Amino acid sequence: MNRFETEVRARGMKVFAHIDHAAGATAAGLSLRPTELLIFGNAKTGTPLIQSTQTSGIDLPLKALVWQDASGTAWLSYNDPAFLAHRHGAEDADNTSVNAMAAALQAIASKATTAS
Repeated sequence: MNRFETEVRARGMKVFAHIDHAAGATAAGLSLRPTELLIFGNAKTGTPLIQSTQTSGIDLPLKALVWQDASGTAWLSYNDPAFLAHRHGAEDADNTSVNAMAAALQAIASKATTAS
């Protein structure tokens, strides 16, 4: 998650929240393997999708989940922006924003998950 968040910030995106679900579970007296959610985005890229289909605001800003499975392997999960556009019936809208979000997410994920 640290590499992912660093890359998000390096690309000039705003981090709105970094949620540590495992810490929340611990505070409630429960256990949970490492699970962190990052909520982030860029209003110039996301706003056009919300303008075309306002319900997409429920899925924006973007979110990425980094979590550890039972064997100790870390995973990165996120919804593809094309899926989000389809979900909100905006797949026929100007795809410039959707394509930009998808390309940025792919690049950030690739950089964050490649061993240094």
